[in-house]
Amino acid sequence: MSQATGPLSGLRIIEMAGIGPGPFCGMVLADMGADVIVVERPASLRTLGAGEAMNRGKRSICLDLKNPLGLQAVQALSRNADALIEGYRPGVMERLGLGPEVLLEQQPRLVYARVTGWGQTGPLAHTAGHDINYVALTGALSIATRQGVPPSLPATLLGDMAGGAMFAAFGIVCALLEAKQSGKGQVIDAAMIDGVGMLTALIHSLRNTGLWSDKPEQNFFLHSSPFYDSFECADGRYLTLGAIEPQFYRELLQRLDLNDVDPHQQYDASSWPSLRQRVAERIKTRTRDEWAALLDGSDACAAPVLTLAEAAEHAHQRSRGNFVRVGGQLQPAPAPRFSRTPSRQPEPGPSPGTHTAAVLAELGFTQTEIDALTAA
Repeated sequence: MSQATGPLSGLRIIEMAGIGPGPFCGMVLADMGADVIVVERPASLRTLGAGEAMNRGKRSICLDLKNPLGLQAVQALSRNADALIEGYRPGVMERLGLGPEVLLEQQPRLVYARVTGWGQTGPLAHTAGHDINYVALTGALSIATRQGVPPSLPATLLGDMAGGAMFAAFGIVCALLEAKQSGKGQVIDAAMIDGVGMLTALIHSLRNTGLWSDKPEQNFFLHSSPFYDSFECADGRYLTLGAIEPQFYRELLQRLDLNDVDPHQQYDASSWPSLRQRVAERIKTRTRDEWAALLDGSDACAAPVLTLAEAAEHAHQRSRGNFVRVGGQLQPAPAPRFSRTPSRQPEPGPSPGTHTAAVLAELGFTQTEIDALTAA
């Protein structure tokens, strides 16, 4: 991997510094070999962490976008770029003089990706929100529930990263491929509410065919069945079961020593409460790691609930190299994997402004102009 350049080598992406999905989208593209240049604001104008944690493999320049010289520098960057990523509220880039109308006129092939929660249009477009709000309005949060308990979901994963960043990255690659044929760029409206809604396609299909019930007590996905849920072990840690198919359910019953249970009644919801209690009691007789050892390699569809630190040390994760050390810190490895053009070895994210002089020199700015921009 250390010698790899990645399948997106040769592309230049401009990322307007922010938090959450924008930096993650840029990181994914940088992992795949793109030259991602983050435009940071001066320290006095930064309101949040500016995404340094996800700046691995990127370059960073620092510019005051309210200064005419800084504005000229970003416009010069965009004229030499394939795509731009921004995650501000609708209208912010326009007020800075960096809206798509301006930049696409200067660089017609530019792909201009806008990542927001609610999208560029609609009644909520200018309203504040966060991951949990976007997921809630798509209906997806309602399927992360169990009877009598408020719904919950992992922080940032579904809305920000899956619904926002990954759809933005997919959109950028799609638009770049199209631009090769048409010679024209375009604007991508990557709204998290749209992306998360798209992710619910399978569940909508199941509902339309009568295979999905909104009632938790009748839906094994909604934490009511004895074969699809997380169960507490003797040490207070948890084991997940996911034996949906009959053959896997039979093996699960055998491994749990519940051979008196009729496997043909697996989907009889009326039998779930009593059997679920038996399963819970059985799992509480061993620790999480004892169950993991007993079920490892079986088709019972079971796995321990690991912490982030434990996940990195799991034998399967280690065998695939799914975690890497970047600047001494543990991070997920790039994904997916390519047989011929593997992704780059992740490098530590730069401090804001590390590459300001070098990038401006690449763009043709004189030393006098670079000094003036730095002073500004």
